[in-house]
Amino acid sequence: MFDNDLFKMAFIFAIPIIAVTGGIIMGIVRTMGEQRLAELARRERIAAIERGIDPDKLPPMPPSDGYSHESYAGYGGNGRLRRAHGLMIAGTILIAVGIALFALLLAVEPHKSNWMVGLLPLLTGCALIVSSLIVWPRNKKA
Repeated sequence: MFDNDLFKMAFIFAIPIIAVTGGIIMGIVRTMGEQRLAELARRERIAAIERGIDPDKLPPMPPSDGYSHESYAGYGGNGRLRRAHGLMIAGTILIAVGIALFALLLAVEPHKSNWMVGLLPLLTGCALIVSSLIVWPRNKKA
């Protein structure tokens, strides 16, 4: 009645499909959020100008990329700290997933080498942690 191999194949192909779809949806949601933020900033600016406030005294408009200006990036001029934080978070999550896969597959079939599947996300997470340390902004004292 229930084919176990068919279930395994569907599960194997579902993971990358969900990952790709999730990435696309995340990009769409982020773009829509940035557009909404820019629209609200423009409306606020127009309303302030209509009330007679000098446009030079208003805060600058948010940039289109969301990371270029200090007041909107939240982490600094070019967003390097924000990028480094993102890489560090992603690396930490992938290390945890790699360890979990490693332990799960080792516990299920200890005599087979399936546990090595956990090494891929584990090593990818380590690479992301290293890249976050490379991107991390340094204090320039000259």
